[in-house]
Amino acid sequence: MDYKITGYEPEKLFHFFEEISAIPRGSGNEKGISDYLVKFAKDRGLEVIQDDAYNVVIKKAGSRGAEDHAPVMLQGHMDMVCEKRAGVEHDFEKDGLDLIIRDGRLTANGTTLGGDNGVAVALMLMVLDDDEIEHPPVECVFTTEEEVGLNGAKALDKSVLKARTMINMDSEDEGVATVSCAGGLRVQFTKEIKRTTVQGSLLTLKVEGLLGGHSGQDIDKERQNADLLMARMIQRLLKETKGQLVSFNGGTKDNAIPRECEASLIYESDEEAAKAEELACELAETYAEELTPAEPDFSCEISCETNRTAEAIPQDAAKEFICAMRLAPNGIQKRNIKMDGFVVVSLNLGVVRTEEDRIVMIFSPRSSVASLQEDTKERLNTLAETFGFTVSHSSEYPGWSFKEDSPVREICKESYKELFGEDLKIEAIHAGLECGLFSDAIKGLDAIAIGPTIANCHTPDEYLTLDSFERFYEFLKDILSRLAK
Repeated sequence: MDYKITGYEPEKLFHFFEEISAIPRGSGNEKGISDYLVKFAKDRGLEVIQDDAYNVVIKKAGSRGAEDHAPVMLQGHMDMVCEKRAGVEHDFEKDGLDLIIRDGRLTANGTTLGGDNGVAVALMLMVLDDDEIEHPPVECVFTTEEEVGLNGAKALDKSVLKARTMINMDSEDEGVATVSCAGGLRVQFTKEIKRTTVQGSLLTLKVEGLLGGHSGQDIDKERQNADLLMARMIQRLLKETKGQLVSFNGGTKDNAIPRECEASLIYESDEEAAKAEELACELAETYAEELTPAEPDFSCEISCETNRTAEAIPQDAAKEFICAMRLAPNGIQKRNIKMDGFVVVSLNLGVVRTEEDRIVMIFSPRSSVASLQEDTKERLNTLAETFGFTVSHSSEYPGWSFKEDSPVREICKESYKELFGEDLKIEAIHAGLECGLFSDAIKGLDAIAIGPTIANCHTPDEYLTLDSFERFYEFLKDILSRLAK
């Protein structure tokens, strides 16, 4: 293939990233990238395991003199969040990413980049391919469906792994090491509905241009949730005008703060529709005044068409639906003041959709404290019961607690200080990492999460800083060299 990234070393590292970017690898669609990894290993005579979940483990013997050292696990996930800007034509099931390089940053044209966690895949491929570096035996673990509940890591048979030291590369700030993370799950509300046919004027509302972001890493930035903003507008319209809700669709991933939402209402009276359109415009202006300091690209498109026929949601069901959203807990719920306001509990209403015969709402709660996560589940269960929704829980994964004694953490700190002359920052994060699942399953596992700088994950504004990626490989090589001593 023709490679776009030039001028960075080692060249192969960046080529590997481009190669995997050409393979569609959204969550649930990882067979192609999984098979690529298997072929990569077989072409180099390396031991490889591929399971039914398409997880891949590739093992490489230690370099000369380090063959008998304790193995180390390198780990990352191969799937990516598939988000795109409105109007962008891109089929994540079939199309590779269109990469763009500008001012030392790598982005994708109108879509997420998949640096989260394609960088880990490329880094592991480089370690497996580079026979010049010094390292102990390595077990490279590539997991699937991380972005939808860490499903691949759950399914993986951990008994195939001998390593008791783990370097996860799903941290996204150069110079920062993650040593603890939150647990999470997916909570879905569902309500069955029977629609009725209504003729009249159809009012359509579109909220666009919000920043969105990662529901863990960006939840403390107070970014507007498009679904909740739309619910606010719809509640006023249903209260002050005589319309019926037809559709309400916002967000595509439970772990991404919704950037866009579209809804529609139908009015039997053209005069009432005109009144609703005027009110919607007034509300949009008010919201713009509130939001534009923090959400500069916010916009609300409003249109009205006469002589339309639509299948409307019953008034009672629509009211319960909107009220549930208006009262739903969202955003930061609890902080630890003693840890500089670190987020302990949060929720994200990530997906709302109205289907032909049901309404669906999907939440992503997170907490680093198991008892508080249980409390959140109870609160959501109460909300669902109050407004007549059935509730289900899925994709639950544990948090990862801080370990006082961590040899790998000390090695990383020493390496970073000697290479770059600065202290490695140690932090806990509110996002979820697979370290918790591996630590639960492998007794005595010593884990750390590190990585190069990637910004705006889970949004089309995601970018990878190329010189950071370049430096990070040097950091990783030095850590492996120290582990081989």
